[in-house]
Amino acid sequence: MASSDFKLISQLGKYLIKDRRRILIIIGVLIPVSFAGAIQPLLVGQAISTLKGEATIAFLQEMPIRAAVRVLTTFLFFSVLIRLLLQGFQTYSIQVVGQRLTARIRENLFSHAMSLSLRFHDTMPVGKLLTRLTSDVDALAEVFGSGAVGILADIVSLLVIAITMILIDWRLGTLLLLTQVPVTFLIIWLQKKYRKANYKVREELSQLNADFQENIQGLEVVQMFGREEFNSRKFLDRGLIYRNAVNGTIFYDSSISAFVEWVSLAAVSLVLATGGWLVTSGIMTLGTLTTFILYSQRLFEPLRQMAERFTQIQGGLTAIQRIGELMDEKIEIKDSENLLSNTFDLYPSSDSLLGEVVFENVSFAYRADEPIINNLSFNISPGEHIALVGPTGSGKTTIIRLLCRLYEIQKGTIYIDGNDIKRIPLRDLRSFLGVVLQDTFLFSGNVVDNLRLDSNYSNAQIEELCSDLGLKSFINRLPQGLQTELRERGSNLSSGERQLLSVARVAVRNPKVLIMDEATAFMDPSTEATLQKDLDRLLEKRTALVIAHRLATVQSSDRILVLRRGSLVEQGTHEQLVAKGGLYYQLAELQEKGLAQT
Repeated sequence: MASSDFKLISQLGKYLIKDRRRILIIIGVLIPVSFAGAIQPLLVGQAISTLKGEATIAFLQEMPIRAAVRVLTTFLFFSVLIRLLLQGFQTYSIQVVGQRLTARIRENLFSHAMSLSLRFHDTMPVGKLLTRLTSDVDALAEVFGSGAVGILADIVSLLVIAITMILIDWRLGTLLLLTQVPVTFLIIWLQKKYRKANYKVREELSQLNADFQENIQGLEVVQMFGREEFNSRKFLDRGLIYRNAVNGTIFYDSSISAFVEWVSLAAVSLVLATGGWLVTSGIMTLGTLTTFILYSQRLFEPLRQMAERFTQIQGGLTAIQRIGELMDEKIEIKDSENLLSNTFDLYPSSDSLLGEVVFENVSFAYRADEPIINNLSFNISPGEHIALVGPTGSGKTTIIRLLCRLYEIQKGTIYIDGNDIKRIPLRDLRSFLGVVLQDTFLFSGNVVDNLRLDSNYSNAQIEELCSDLGLKSFINRLPQGLQTELRERGSNLSSGERQLLSVARVAVRNPKVLIMDEATAFMDPSTEATLQKDLDRLLEKRTALVIAHRLATVQSSDRILVLRRGSLVEQGTHEQLVAKGGLYYQLAELQEKGLAQT
């Protein structure tokens, strides 16, 4: 195995420290297992020599043939029994450590993936990420069991057998060991070829999973636009590419297995030819020849096993490489070293009015050649209700993402109550902000867990809060009330009902700054009117930042900020902006005409 492979396997070390005692026991068992396996051919050979009256062991020569054979048979039985027991314990221990290893890596990998910024996830398909969290991590157990421990066991076994053969007869022993040289070099050469082919297989499998997930998530669009046949052909093409990639690994895997088998048979033939001449010449006993014939099979057993496990070992090493690439992704957004210490009051007294938001010369771009926010500056006073309006692509949603530090700004500074948001702990910052998005995401589970999330409120407190928000009638309509189980993404609720829950979910957190991105877009007029009264109460003594495409919903805002291509072009009240006759007036005119046409 190449040095790079050992380097990859060594990366597992930090995950195995907790199991070091069990690993030491596993390694310690290797020697008696190998010794028990190596002594068996010797015992069989001695039995044949004893039957022919050619016993070479001193204490057997002094015993009757029947007694000597009985002793050898007893030793052979106990060597087989001990080897089976130790191998069973070893296999069980390896599986236990392997499963603990994968559990720790999967937990670490999931935590790291959740900490990576949206910028990374924008470019990484979910299916590819899922493959690394599932099948790639599962392959690591094979690296530990079939790879690291398996190879170590093979090396110990080869050493014990080699030493035993040399001690018995150095001529045949050296001859058998020389046959190992071409096999070893071929394995190393094919290993490099297989690694590249297997990496391609993993990549194609990731893309296959990504395409499958995309089609399942977009099934409604696929069916409405009659894309079933087209998407099926496209998926079939991807499947053929994956099949061809797998065929490449099969070629290398079958080649090494066939070569090892051929060399093994050639070695047996060589032992028979050379050993037969030595026996007929009276230089060697028949029992010793039998011993070496058995050793020739035992000697190639580790290589044969390595060939059989070739796919597992290389697949695991590829998995480590791919997982390492993900773990090497830097966490772009994290708590800085100079965090505020007891200066950012997350939950001030109810009498204090905090929630000032300041953007100071902020610039941001998803891609370097496509700036979204250009030197943007504005100030939101504590308790002020601000609306953001502007054409599609003007940067309204991006402002929310930057304020919540889902993305990191490239230039400028954002302040909350005079504190740079980069110095506020992320958990505190996002608890201070309450965000109601247009596209509501609900987790699988019951309603109350989706409302609670990271808060410590009891079921009774959440039920009381829902009642205060006017959601009691809605909760009562659900089959089991707050305990109603939600399907994936809340698909058993309407869009309006999901948005009602998203508003309640934010209210539970009691934020000081409330951010709403078309929060009532999917609600019917009656539901929206009912909720609006409760939203007014929710907005009391809170800074509010509202994004709306329907200008009628923002007319009552204290101030309206009008954006165009990431720049602030107008601001003022509804009446002031209409009187100015600028971009806001044009948008209002267009919407009014559109409403008139309906």
